[in-house]
Amino acid sequence: MASRREEHQEDVRLRVMRLISENPELSTRQIAAEVGVSNGSAYYVLTALVQKGFVKLENFRQNPRKGQYAYLLTPRGIREKSLLTHRFIDRKK
Repeated sequence: MASRREEHQEDVRLRVMRLISENPELSTRQIAAEVGVSNGSAYYVLTALVQKGFVKLENFRQNPRKGQYAYLLTPRGIREKSLLTHRFIDRKK
């Protein structure tokens, strides 16, 4: 059985992945506000998801603000999101 901390971390990852799938152009700051975590925590979660291969960064080439990126779920990320959703639903039953 997972600890409360692990469950909370899974919930945060799931909420971040849902936001990314709905709107890949959100900034880290916007994701943090939506999820209810600090900017540093949101950055940490996104970095971990990128390192694990669940999310990839893509630069907007036509955007005049070249520093803006999009967070895109990879096929592995979509699978992980569905597994997290399933575990979330099982916990809430």
